[in-house]
Amino acid sequence: MRQPRELFLHELKDIYYVEKTLTTTLPRLAAETKDTELAAGLKAHQRQTEGHVKNLEKVFQKLGEPARAEPCPGFDGIKREHDKFLEERPTQDVLDVFLTGAASRTEHYEIAAYTGLVTMAKALGEPEVAELLDRNLKQEKEALRTVEKIGRRLSKATAKNGRPARSPRRRTTARKRTARATSRS
Repeated sequence: MRQPRELFLHELKDIYYVEKTLTTTLPRLAAETKDTELAAGLKAHQRQTEGHVKNLEKVFQKLGEPARAEPCPGFDGIKREHDKFLEERPTQDVLDVFLTGAASRTEHYEIAAYTGLVTMAKALGEPEVAELLDRNLKQEKEALRTVEKIGRRLSKATAKNGRPARSPRRRTTARKRTARATSRS
């Protein structure tokens, strides 16, 4: 790889792979969660992702290149992490929190990719391409804000519900303090 355009096309094929893969992955994730807000958010983002794919196909067309996806090891790692986590048989509450984290990691990955692509498109003198990519970038940022909000809510609820009971030692210590204070009076 010697030319900036070659790098740009390589990165474009990576994000095209990610978006195409997400069109089939997001419905499965929505089915895994029992949280209605998270499921609705994943389904809504799946529809956006279909639009991202179309925008990317327009980008390839404007560049006079065939729309081709290349496997993306970074994204595949996020998918493998999800699959491995499911093998641990988490409770539903824990799974829902995990799904918000996985979605957040994916959005961060996509945001980084689109940010670089927009910058390169501008540098290569491709303003129409940069505009299409920027549309996707803005939606990815909004999706991240949404999933982070849901993640905070689910994390708080799960932590509150999963908090262990006080240890007997603490209660004994509190009783001893109360007994000492009472005996001094």
